[in-house]
Amino acid sequence: MTTNTNTNTANDTNTANGTRTMNVSTAEVSEVSEVSEAAGSTGTLATSGVAENIRLDFGKSAPKVFRALIGFDAAAREELDPALVELIQIRASHLNHCAYCLHMHTNDARKAGESEDRLHMVAVWREAPHFFSERERAALALTEAVTLVAAGGVPDDVYAEAAAQFDDRELARILALIFAINMWNRVALSTAKRAGTDQR
Repeated sequence: MTTNTNTNTANDTNTANGTRTMNVSTAEVSEVSEVSEAAGSTGTLATSGVAENIRLDFGKSAPKVFRALIGFDAAAREELDPALVELIQIRASHLNHCAYCLHMHTNDARKAGESEDRLHMVAVWREAPHFFSERERAALALTEAVTLVAAGGVPDDVYAEAAAQFDDRELARILALIFAINMWNRVALSTAKRAGTDQR
């Protein structure tokens, strides 16, 4: 969700509205204040005849925490290849079943010039290794291991392959980015963010 032309710094004047401005990482957390206002005190909103539960606006309810997450995310992605950033975020969002983040990051990847072929292959990258570089495959494997850490930890061979492809500085940032997208996935899922409601 980044491009080289965008800034890596967060804009605090926008965080009250739940937006982020570093790179293209903005919308995991763009909140539904307009929808919340439309819902009124009942906490529900009729959409196509179906009452939809509206959960809290995380950015407004915990602004200090929200800004800390933004800063962590911005620092993690610094100096990383934007295409690699998108692949990591897309794969983690697949694994966490986060439709909101997946919709946003695939759109951001397209805007950054990513091909449809590669986007379709991210979920099955092991069966289509020729679509991805050796470095990208190592990062995707690490993304899977860290995202699913409770299932078996981070295997030594997965870590070793990533360490062989990236220097310590890059590897630390890739790990931080994996941590960050897993946090944003959990924010979106916990607050019932709807795919396609990104207001950027």
